[in-house]
Amino acid sequence: MGTYTPRLDEKGRLFLPAKFRDRLAEGLVVTQGQENCLVVWPSDVFMQEAQRARATPMTNKSAREYARVLFAGADEGSLDKQGRISIPANLRDYASLEKDVVVIGVMDRIEIWDPARWEAFSSEAQRKFAELDEAGED
Repeated sequence: MGTYTPRLDEKGRLFLPAKFRDRLAEGLVVTQGQENCLVVWPSDVFMQEAQRARATPMTNKSAREYARVLFAGADEGSLDKQGRISIPANLRDYASLEKDVVVIGVMDRIEIWDPARWEAFSSEAQRKFAELDEAGED
């Protein structure tokens, strides 16, 4: 959980907030997420997601597309001794990441966002969230 604003270094490495590091100590996978963010999964959670994708029939076009995007953009990695992860150039390009980034904890994964995209997404999501709350009062 939480929102953080670390920076990428010149080699595309990112210091992850300390609270996330223990869960990623056994390995991680960085891949493309929806809304042009990146997703960092603990390796075991990524494998669960892979199993879920595998369980969906490949005759389903949406399932094929999901599996292609999930795996084609994936990069297996680990934390270095300083608590950094390397983000490959193709994934940085996909998410429009330069120096400043927003890192959010989302249940069983971490998302990495370009700050402007996060602000636009978050503003709209907050508006919808408020509307849902009001709709539940009937």
